[in-house]
Amino acid sequence: MRKNRVKIIALAFLLQLVLPGAGRQAVAQAGTAAYPAMAPLDQYLIADETSEIALARSAAPRSISDKAEVMVLGRAGYKTAVKGSNGFLCIVERSWGQSTDQSEFWNPKMRAPHCFNAQATRSFAPIYLMKTRLVLAGKSKAEIATALDKNQFSALEPGAMAYMMSKQQYLNDTGQSWHPHVMFFSPGDMTKSWAADDSNSPVMMANDPQERVTILFVVADKWSDGTAAPMNMP
Repeated sequence: MRKNRVKIIALAFLLQLVLPGAGRQAVAQAGTAAYPAMAPLDQYLIADETSEIALARSAAPRSISDKAEVMVLGRAGYKTAVKGSNGFLCIVERSWGQSTDQSEFWNPKMRAPHCFNAQATRSFAPIYLMKTRLVLAGKSKAEIATALDKNQFSALEPGAMAYMMSKQQYLNDTGQSWHPHVMFFSPGDMTKSWAADDSNSPVMMANDPQERVTILFVVADKWSDGTAAPMNMP
């Protein structure tokens, strides 16, 4: 049960809900009632570009994010606001970073700062950027899901990962900032080969079928600014 709750809170923007039975249905119904459709675009935007750049960079320690490329969201999609030199890409994902069947897919409060390494920037971030273009074009969740199914993305590169260590992250209405963590991406379903979620295994992971990826994540003991983070896992 603890690992199920970890998945829901930490990876809600990417993963399918894992609550069993009536609990899952109740959460889905509540989310559907709260976010039945996309809110006005202004609610997803950050008016001050400088603030969005700082929030994006807060995903990783400054030794990484200060040299990273930074993209910010505008009315026409994401644009490069700062050019980088180390191959990393820092970006603040919005709610449509999660699967289309998620109850908070249209939650305008969500802000999920990521810093992708070069491998993830080339082979994983394009999925989110494509979804953003579809959202801004007014496509429905069903149309977005269909486009993802038909699109031939580049193969996920070995070593693809992302930092999510921002103290200001708002992942969903349940967990909000949760814990700082690092995510590692692998193609397909790696659950069995990693023995993930076996009894007493420290490996926690979840699958995102829409993006055809398995995510392994590791909780950190500090936020990106070096301050201590709570270590009592919910």
